[in-house]
Amino acid sequence: MANLTVGTKGEFKMLVTNEVAIDFLGMEEARVLGTPWLIAHLEFTCRNSVKPLLDEGYDTVGTHVDVKHLAATPMGMQVTFRSELVGIEGNRLRFTVEAFDEKDKISEGTHERAVINIAKFATRLQAKLAS
Repeated sequence: MANLTVGTKGEFKMLVTNEVAIDFLGMEEARVLGTPWLIAHLEFTCRNSVKPLLDEGYDTVGTHVDVKHLAATPMGMQVTFRSELVGIEGNRLRFTVEAFDEKDKISEGTHERAVINIAKFATRLQAKLAS
């Protein structure tokens, strides 16, 4: 984890498509980016910003999300997701996150991830299954 530094930033862009849009409102014109997909992409933006800085055999997993979904984004608009590493405490990483569509800021908040040794994590999961 020696390569992790506060201030590390990440960015990801995507088009809102059928796969990430809600469809439960019953009108095609009312389809927008779903909140679960918004949160997932904010999380992956954080993960992908630090993954190249971790030692081999290590990754991060989400442990806390505190995000507001501020505005709806219709299908066909592009969304930009941004993250910044703002704190490191042991194996815990704290990020600020935000997202923008072509017109508005659509999300803001914080996210925490834990750095894990993948092999040890898998061993603990298998032990949990076996008990």
